[in-house]
Amino acid sequence: MCVSIRALAAGVRATLVIPAAFVASCARGHTSSGLKPGAERSMNLYSLKANTLEGKEQRLADYEGKVTLLVNVASRCGFTPQYSGLERVHQKYASRGFSVLGFPSNDFGAQEPGTADEIRKFCSTKYQVSFPLFEKVQTKGGAGQSPVYTALERASGKLPAWNFGKYLIGRDGRVLDYFTSGVAPEDEKVTAAIEKALSAAPSG
Repeated sequence: MCVSIRALAAGVRATLVIPAAFVASCARGHTSSGLKPGAERSMNLYSLKANTLEGKEQRLADYEGKVTLLVNVASRCGFTPQYSGLERVHQKYASRGFSVLGFPSNDFGAQEPGTADEIRKFCSTKYQVSFPLFEKVQTKGGAGQSPVYTALERASGKLPAWNFGKYLIGRDGRVLDYFTSGVAPEDEKVTAAIEKALSAAPSG
């Protein structure tokens, strides 16, 4: 479970010894949002393909014309309750051409160890998730990295430092913004960015 940095700072005593690298990773989850200057903004994420959680190939072009919030999710993280906020945001804006896209990942703290069936059952029963979930992927750079996250890094200059990093993707497949793990799905910064993207006219 990702330990709250605020709790540590307030002097809350933990019964476990927490490795410094683990705490540093959690701390990075609370850093500022935004895209890195000079990133390759023209990349169209919707030109790629990904497998659904059940292993069926899906063209991300199916989401072209929509605004999406792409998130690396995990079932055993301190940020896992964000599933509730993600579902509410998904439901709130779905009728306007919006979708959350969940990409499970076991990269951080081994906090998504489950099989596809286990992930589906957990998300459906505990958080009533209705937004699309994709096959478990590697978000970190290097051999085995998901092509989706390779593209996201090139387009934004950002990779998640922990679970529940959020990329806002415009109707044309371009990355518009990035929000770290500590920024909740219903945070005003996220919803304002979604509203702005939904209100923007499709690019020619």
